[in-house]
Amino acid sequence: MQKDFSAASPFKSFWMGGFECTDQLNAFGHRVDFLPLTGHLPLLDEDYTRLQDFAIGSVREGIRWSQIEKTPYRYDWSTVQVMLDAGKRHGIQQIWDLCHFGYPDDLTPLHPMFARRFAFLCRAFVDFYRQQRPDDVLIVTPINEVSFMSWLGGDARGTSPYCVGQGWEVKRGLMRAYIEGVAALQEADPSIRILTTEPLINVVPRIGANAEEIRWAHDSHESQFQSVDMLCGRLCPDLGGQPEYVDLLGFNFYYDNQWQHHPHHTLPWANESNDPRWQSLSQLLAKAHKRYDRPVVITETSHPGIDRPLWLEMIAKESVAAIKAGVPLLGVCLYPIIDRPDWDHLSPWHHAGLWDADLAHPEPGLTRVLHAPSAEALLVAQAQVAAAQRQPTKRRLVKAVPSV
Repeated sequence: MQKDFSAASPFKSFWMGGFECTDQLNAFGHRVDFLPLTGHLPLLDEDYTRLQDFAIGSVREGIRWSQIEKTPYRYDWSTVQVMLDAGKRHGIQQIWDLCHFGYPDDLTPLHPMFARRFAFLCRAFVDFYRQQRPDDVLIVTPINEVSFMSWLGGDARGTSPYCVGQGWEVKRGLMRAYIEGVAALQEADPSIRILTTEPLINVVPRIGANAEEIRWAHDSHESQFQSVDMLCGRLCPDLGGQPEYVDLLGFNFYYDNQWQHHPHHTLPWANESNDPRWQSLSQLLAKAHKRYDRPVVITETSHPGIDRPLWLEMIAKESVAAIKAGVPLLGVCLYPIIDRPDWDHLSPWHHAGLWDADLAHPEPGLTRVLHAPSAEALLVAQAQVAAAQRQPTKRRLVKAVPSV
């Protein structure tokens, strides 16, 4: 059986909304649960209705593994059912994260049963979903941002398992589960689409760096691809990765995703100083696409504060450039679409969404205030990308590879 990765987009809309769904243990060891905290769970119908004004038909959601599996191998899908029902009422396509930073209380990526438990969860989710949606296109992100989580939990003590110097082992543990999860998902449903979501970064040496510094920066830059290289079997083939496990290439890109390695400092994203080390988003997407020959998606992007409209202008410009260069860019997800607070302190709120929270309200998460400049910028961006999509572009065939 052949899977054609160059086929038409499986997404209902190019522009998508992402709802913060992390359920991780934060830096203080406290469980956070952002679906109710941001008000999205109680305001599902209102949130989905608001998206219609911007022709957003696809969203990223999460099942919250820590809430689904309180007891090993026993699953409570009641909240996911509520979300599925809301999606059906409003005609919203839901793209599902099965693990968005959080694990059940008795698991970490270093636990010997972590991969097995995750594979069982994957099978159970497909069974649950297909009982009521037998014919829908099902797009799943097994584990969100493996690269980031392996650093946060394995090197920075920012979440479970709260380690230092164990980032590689945490990454291997996460990718073992990811690969076994994909195998389980495809066995249960060969039509399933897998969407990776990894940070897209650019790490550079300081100007005037010596050979050793250049090598360190290069190695740090290349490490962003380790997770997907594991998934396709190029790296750590003992984990069982296969080329056909790489399907839709999702990349998360924020204002601080480009930095100088040592001494560390972020490269300003507007690049007003014309730093030659800065790379445009369209260049980074083209290189990533060339590396794997798969369609790409900007699965997360946003900017906090007043620069949101300028950021959207840049995202539109770079999306147009990528499309005109023949990169099969299938979508951009505004993440978060609704404002969210800090994970660790639960304040301040980031003001990075299309809708802000009203912080003067006793329950900010239950409020929605449209950020008008961002809304205007989004409408312009949508028109620019739509125009580029209608024009002839350079075309580069994406290879079809055999699936299991």
